[in-house]
Amino acid sequence: MTRLLRTLTFAGRCGLTLCLAGASLTAVAAQPLTTGVDATFAPHAMPKLGGGLDGFNIELGQAIAKQLGTTIKIEGTEYAALIPGLNAKKYDFVLAPTTATEERARALLFSEGYLNTDYTFVIGKNGKEIKGLDDLKGRKLAVNKGSAYENWARDNAAKYGFTYDVYASNADAVQAVQSGRADANLAGNTVAAWAAKQNPAVRTSYTIKTGLVWALAFRLDDQAGRDRVSMALKCLKQDGTVSKLVQKWFGFTPAAGSAAVTVTPGQGVPDLPGYDAKPVELRCS
Repeated sequence: MTRLLRTLTFAGRCGLTLCLAGASLTAVAAQPLTTGVDATFAPHAMPKLGGGLDGFNIELGQAIAKQLGTTIKIEGTEYAALIPGLNAKKYDFVLAPTTATEERARALLFSEGYLNTDYTFVIGKNGKEIKGLDDLKGRKLAVNKGSAYENWARDNAAKYGFTYDVYASNADAVQAVQSGRADANLAGNTVAAWAAKQNPAVRTSYTIKTGLVWALAFRLDDQAGRDRVSMALKCLKQDGTVSKLVQKWFGFTPAAGSAAVTVTPGQGVPDLPGYDAKPVELRCS
């Protein structure tokens, strides 16, 4: 075999190998995603008229799949079943809003945050503004039973001089404000914004900053999956998709520096276990 023939043969083999590798990468990129949500957590996920699911997280999941050039199957179930389903490899990741905490980050990998999760007061349209926690003195709050907001009310009622009533659902708590049985409802910032957007008789007021974010949750052993989906999330922040979804579903524009518009330098939530600080070069479709 001449040197030229050997060179051409080698190049041909290398070309075939590269083609096969490229085809393999394409296959991986096109692999459908499977995930789950709590389908009762409006406006993040809820039943849609005519069937299926709708909401902020539903559209976020669909946008991630589109960015990756694939499809996504979103299953509605109770939140308590999502993490076990993830660990059993039923789901590729958890799409439902999941607060990234140090305790959880020891058992899960997180994408970077896509929304800040704070506590917001909802007051009547003509209700007295709440400018700070000291303004709660002498007022009555309405909170959802068993929620983090009930816990906050219980822990802080004596300190700030307010009373509170507990309701079976947050919708009932908002109704208590509307009817005058309570001065304010305390709920998550996105749920509070949704309530005010849907009901012109109430409006949002003071927000308690927690410093926490909602992020997508992955299995500890699936760093490749985390990084792949997180790359798509970064692209959706950069092109304004996440911000537009926030405006559509919650009725407010994300502030500069908030999780919805800030692209994290590495992968994951900074300062939590599982965070990879190595800078990431964005690759967007």
